[in-house]
Amino acid sequence: MALIDFTSDGLYCAQAGVYIDPWKPVQKAVITHAHADHARPGMKTYLAQHLSIPVMKHRLGSNIKVQGLHYGETINLNGVNLSMHPSGHIPGAAQVRLEYKGEVWVVSGDYKLENDGISTPFESIKCHHFITESTFGLPVFDWPSQEQVVSEMKQWCHRLHEEKKAAIIYAYSLGKAQRILHALKDIENPIYCHAAVERSNELLAPFVELPERKEVSATLKKSDYQGALILATPGSIGAAWTKKIGAHETAMASGWMRMRGTRRRNNVDKGFVLSDHADWKALNTAVKESGAEKVYVTHGYTSIYSRYLQTQGIDAHVVSTEYGNEEEAKDVEASNTKQV
Repeated sequence: MALIDFTSDGLYCAQAGVYIDPWKPVQKAVITHAHADHARPGMKTYLAQHLSIPVMKHRLGSNIKVQGLHYGETINLNGVNLSMHPSGHIPGAAQVRLEYKGEVWVVSGDYKLENDGISTPFESIKCHHFITESTFGLPVFDWPSQEQVVSEMKQWCHRLHEEKKAAIIYAYSLGKAQRILHALKDIENPIYCHAAVERSNELLAPFVELPERKEVSATLKKSDYQGALILATPGSIGAAWTKKIGAHETAMASGWMRMRGTRRRNNVDKGFVLSDHADWKALNTAVKESGAEKVYVTHGYTSIYSRYLQTQGIDAHVVSTEYGNEEEAKDVEASNTKQV
């Protein structure tokens, strides 16, 4: 019997009596990170890396029953040693390691190998079974370095500042927006944030160094936004408030900007290839360094990536899940936040 079963409710460890990132209400849920497709409402109890708890309580309710673990801290659940280790995805994101009678499974959640400057960097964990995402599991997804992308962002912001135009960057409110703000903390542009972005900023501020900023507001004038940088959610593209800020250019920060035509389809002027997920090379590095005998491929290009791993002599299998992709979806808070 496998230590983890792939059930209609989610990834289930019967021996420990827990589900990992379940998509249906269960008794005990272990959460890899606070994005909405992995941390869902309705669970009786939650277990998460302690940095994820403020965001989870904000999104799921302040009265949820949640226990926090530090990275590397181990708890024993009916003989199963469970611990959480950095995945590098966003602050508080974790891989879940389960060990029982010498057998080790690792559920990676979402991850990236590049150090983004705000998240605890990815930690490679040796295991027998590795459950990996494949959001960008195609060779075309080959990320430029963060230094290169940040340099391009700074040049773009500087030009628009000189032209007295606003620079609007659309980015997911939790993790991606703070990564950009941290990287651009020394720019000359005044900085404003959409309300949903600012809520995430406030929750992560104790753990992440962020620059001074103001919230986008109906009380501000067009002149306030001249030469400014505005961080907004993808759900804000085309929103009425963006037409009230005067002359501006728009950009989106996402791994999907690597695909030809994505910028045009999203109706933005510029695309920055910046992802909080592993690219093709990083996926392969993570799988190789895990030393896993079996690899289970979840959300993304599952069939293609698992077939590739098989050609490399790896026993790989597709696992159907209900995880989404926050880089592609509209921000979950956007529809709940009044837009100016």
